[in-house]
Amino acid sequence: MRIYTDESRNQLAGVICNQCKKELSVENGIIKEGCFSGNIQFGFFSGKDGKKHSFDLCEECYDKMIKGFAIPVEEEDVTELL
Repeated sequence: MRIYTDESRNQLAGVICNQCKKELSVENGIIKEGCFSGNIQFGFFSGKDGKKHSFDLCEECYDKMIKGFAIPVEEEDVTELL
């Protein structure tokens, strides 16, 4: 869950993990630790037509989520970090 300082959502003030409620470290609008952000807008042929879901997970909760996958996530090394 993202918290902003203003209604126009220009300045990120905080991030809270939707799963465990951990407050992630944010400095000057930048998240300073691992965070998975999920965003999906459902369309036709779903039980959630016209709905948009957004959530954030800390790295620990992300690891727990992917551990339960029947097919592992694809993983590759990158040399340029964001």
